[in-house]
Amino acid sequence: MPEPARSGPETALPGPAASDPAALAHIHAACFTTTPRPWPEAEIAGLLRLPHVFLLSQPAGFLLGQAIAGEAEILTLAVAPEARRQGLARRLVADFLTSARARGAEQAFLEVSAENPAAIALYLATGFTRAGLRRGYYESDSGAKIDALVMSRTLMPGA
Repeated sequence: MPEPARSGPETALPGPAASDPAALAHIHAACFTTTPRPWPEAEIAGLLRLPHVFLLSQPAGFLLGQAIAGEAEILTLAVAPEARRQGLARRLVADFLTSARARGAEQAFLEVSAENPAAIALYLATGFTRAGLRRGYYESDSGAKIDALVMSRTLMPGA
């Protein structure tokens, strides 16, 4: 069995890429070629050193989240293209909700490209609702501005 993923002092889900920022960056780059931009290994490693950031990892995907001051945020969710449509992203979001509650979060947030209907559908199906819009939040390689939907959900015990 693989070792649990570590972030700060806490343990998250197992996954072979969990302790390897290079492997996480590789998955992220396969998922986000332009919008949002792929995160480099150094950026992921830096985030993992922060005490309020946590990693949930599976062999073909991962979620980075943070929980602080009663709020949680999905920083990024990446599932390798060849592993999509198998429920992995839904499991990672469900695990995020459980982990965020355990860290004392009462509300969860995320931003998602308004041009990513699959991700929007996933977040709606897992209880998130639209809370706002950030116009021009992302920029494509061509310089086009892309809006981000801000989504949120209340985290109730057992919800």
